[in-house]
Amino acid sequence: MSEFSILHISIVGLLLTIVLERLLIPRPALRRPLSCWLLHTGVWCVSLAVLYALTARPLFSAINVVLGWLLIVMVSNAKYHSLREPFVCADFEYFSDAVRFPRLYLPFFGIGKAALLATGFIAYLWAGLTFEPQVAGGRLDALWLGLGGLILLKLGHRSSVPSFDANADIQRWGLVACLWRYFWAARKPVDPAALASPFNQGNIAAPAAPLPDLVSVQSESFFDVRELWSGVKPQVLTEYDRLTQEALARGKLQVAAWGANTVRTEFAYLTGIPGERLGVHRFNPYRVLARKGLPSLASHLKTQGYRTVCIHPFHGSFYGRNKVLPALGFDEFIDIQSFDESQKAGPFIGDCAVADKIRELLQDPTRTQPLFIHAVTMENHGPLHLEQVEAAQLPTWFDQPLLQGMDDLAPYLRHIANADLMLGKLRTTLLEQPNEALLCFFGDHVPILPDVYQAIGEPVGDTDYLIWSNRRPLNVTPSPLQVDRLACHLLACAAQTPSTRGAA
Repeated sequence: MSEFSILHISIVGLLLTIVLERLLIPRPALRRPLSCWLLHTGVWCVSLAVLYALTARPLFSAINVVLGWLLIVMVSNAKYHSLREPFVCADFEYFSDAVRFPRLYLPFFGIGKAALLATGFIAYLWAGLTFEPQVAGGRLDALWLGLGGLILLKLGHRSSVPSFDANADIQRWGLVACLWRYFWAARKPVDPAALASPFNQGNIAAPAAPLPDLVSVQSESFFDVRELWSGVKPQVLTEYDRLTQEALARGKLQVAAWGANTVRTEFAYLTGIPGERLGVHRFNPYRVLARKGLPSLASHLKTQGYRTVCIHPFHGSFYGRNKVLPALGFDEFIDIQSFDESQKAGPFIGDCAVADKIRELLQDPTRTQPLFIHAVTMENHGPLHLEQVEAAQLPTWFDQPLLQGMDDLAPYLRHIANADLMLGKLRTTLLEQPNEALLCFFGDHVPILPDVYQAIGEPVGDTDYLIWSNRRPLNVTPSPLQVDRLACHLLACAAQTPSTRGAA
């Protein structure tokens, strides 16, 4: 193939990538810094050169790169539809997670769409390798193309600091430049001291003697759904209402995620570090940052004499929790291996099974230390549109007919009702304790219910929290709180003795 032909293929393919980028939501501006276009062109040239060098088939290679571009655009739009955030560099890790845990990811992209793409891609690979002959001298052309691409990347590599507002960055820089700059930002060393965790500042309250047991529950997709639509029966959250009426603190919780990315809220709660201090690590603080062993609520309580346990009834390797949680100060991590199939409520381990596990730990006759138990539930994890609810069950949770597009709200309410049952079981367990015990309960993010939100409007994004004691019930005025301040608020409540807690 002549140099003109490979040049022609390169130019046409490059123009196609620009056209595909115009399909992104939010749409990047065409008017952007020259360095961004240099990065865009450089990535295209290097990607094409690598495949061309491997196959010596220029058309086949170009189509593969264009298809890869299309896949990222489609995944980004699917993510934005569900989470109001475009594809970022940290999301490349989720491609392997989608293979390991397909139910958590593929339904949001579209199972039919994924199957069609996979089938079409296999057919295309066969056709491309069969019918396009290898080009003599093609690998030398690929070398020059790759060198040109590397030069463009070098020229486009600027010390521009992202805002790490993914929507804003992708609009002003485009997809490739945003991914490129986030990639390099993630590789800069981070000084843990510069993050200013409250747990290494030396002014954190210590629980009052005798040390109370502390239980915190991060409830999957929990928020007071009755505020979303008036057709939800108030009785759905009976136990939650009883605890809020007896709470030391309660109110709206400003969380670090929308619809998913539980670890953002989890990290903010455990470390007390707000997302804006994390830079690029705000998108997945468990991938690199948390593994450094940052000061946390768990490590702080260990120094006070607590045994620290985390419960998450899913695979321990998911988000690397089996490595992250010990680094954050937990003595023990209990994952799905400690549960069985009979404890499922839907596709995941039920909330009531988690409550039973907490009861088992608290009532262990051999324990000699106060306990801090942090539970991260899984039952209400989506995709909810894969679950079916019998029409006869709807009056259990609703006193109005569901509107068109609201079907996914039914399975969500079924699981929320189980979260409420979990709270009732925990209240009973803690009231039976001979010593004082505090419960901190909060939602990690609002659920992914795009069709429901389209029908009746979407929530602000805040969830709800409460802090409750088994020894001194109160009825306080609701107060909003940021999730990175919640752990310190829990410790402030625990620092007061039951006789003084009335002033909390």
